[in-house]
Amino acid sequence: MAFYIYDLTFLVLFSLAVGIFLWIKRKNLQRDGIMYLYRTKIGVKFINYVGKKYKKAISIFAFLGIVCGYILMLSMVYFLYYLLKVYLFSPELVRAIKIPPIMPLIPYLPSLFKVSFLPPFYFTYWILSIAIIAIFHEFAHGIVAKRYGVKIKTTGFGFLGPFLAAFVEPDDKQMQKKSKYQQMSILSAGVFTNLILAILFFLLLGGFFNMTYHPAGAIFNTYAAGMVSIGTISSIDGVNITNASNETLLKTINENNFTNELILGTNDNQLNFTKITAGNKTYYITIENLEEQLKTENETIILFEDMPAIKAGLRGVITQINDKQIKTTSDVSETLLNLSPEETITIITKDGEETLTYEIKLAEDPNEKGKPMIGIGYSGTKRTGFMGKIIDFFNFFKDPSTNYEPKFNPELVLFIYNLIWWVALINLSVALVNMWPVAIFDGGRFFLLTIWGITGSEKIAQKVFKIITYLILFAIFMLMVGWFIAIF
Repeated sequence: MAFYIYDLTFLVLFSLAVGIFLWIKRKNLQRDGIMYLYRTKIGVKFINYVGKKYKKAISIFAFLGIVCGYILMLSMVYFLYYLLKVYLFSPELVRAIKIPPIMPLIPYLPSLFKVSFLPPFYFTYWILSIAIIAIFHEFAHGIVAKRYGVKIKTTGFGFLGPFLAAFVEPDDKQMQKKSKYQQMSILSAGVFTNLILAILFFLLLGGFFNMTYHPAGAIFNTYAAGMVSIGTISSIDGVNITNASNETLLKTINENNFTNELILGTNDNQLNFTKITAGNKTYYITIENLEEQLKTENETIILFEDMPAIKAGLRGVITQINDKQIKTTSDVSETLLNLSPEETITIITKDGEETLTYEIKLAEDPNEKGKPMIGIGYSGTKRTGFMGKIIDFFNFFKDPSTNYEPKFNPELVLFIYNLIWWVALINLSVALVNMWPVAIFDGGRFFLLTIWGITGSEKIAQKVFKIITYLILFAIFMLMVGWFIAIF
């Protein structure tokens, strides 16, 4: 919370500085829609020098940029299709995401929508990210343009309140006269640069993480569970069941109004469950989870087994077992190898800022005689689906079942880590979004030139481009409809 105060102060001071600058330079400003443009010659000499001196290297870069442009465009089309499936047919996921599908990335966005799966997004992060992304993106356009003989007239900044944008202004008339390939090279140069920056910053993120964090505990997010046939269930919360089926169990739940009255663990570490008896064995589950599984009409359900961890109300990150420090899940397994079933052990966990101590009597693994078992597990090591794969990609340097802590100055380390993360993510986002085949993006003209080149007719290309634009706008409208229905 303290940094939010500093960040908001920086936002106010920065806004005042921009306001003063605009007032002093008001005669040099030009209005363009809702923005004010300030044109300069800063960087033009550099663009001209690089564009003329490294023509061969830039030509290779330009070719790779076009290839990358097509890959990004196809990826964005698929991503739009995936989002449509999510926002129209998975309302529970939409409610978890919370953020509207068409929402500009503004400071404090995760806080405004109370999104827990994203790190804080300070104004400081925003302005530094925009500076890095915009400067490299626009200079890439300018350098490739100069390589193909297009004059760079000006560079400059666009102002919309405290929000800034950078631009490099080529000579449009010269640009239009260039070949389709050259125009596409210039258009794709920016997004290709953003993609390269995204990769570099993700690699930097991994390197920074390895230098500043160390493993400090084993994460578990579930208890030992088993697959149970519904027909074997004989009681729920002490109420006897005969001829158990999905229908009879749901009816019993409704008639008895079960409320997870069974308390497992101590008063400080209690968990509320409902006791299930099936095949002469005891299991635990919440009524809500039980109902959800029964409604699927499957013949089996997943129940938590009667194991030490759940009975003790074990929670948090495991940091110590007896006198053994636990850093990873491997440490847990290695420690248990030297222990026996029925042996009582001390487990220390960390849950936020709270340290918890448990005395647990080990059970025997039902699948391996003589092997001790706590009764914990970690689910979700490998995520599925498009978004799951993206999340795994962003965290390629982490073991998801290991808790990590900074080696020094936690606040500073976390601040820098999140900054690098946001710069990498926004670079990737800009690269993808800019290749949408819509007029306001680089991908719009890129797509038009592609269709023009394939058909040989500008008229046909304009019609196809218009149709695609309307389809994408309709898809965006449907995304917003799906979000509105799910949220409200």
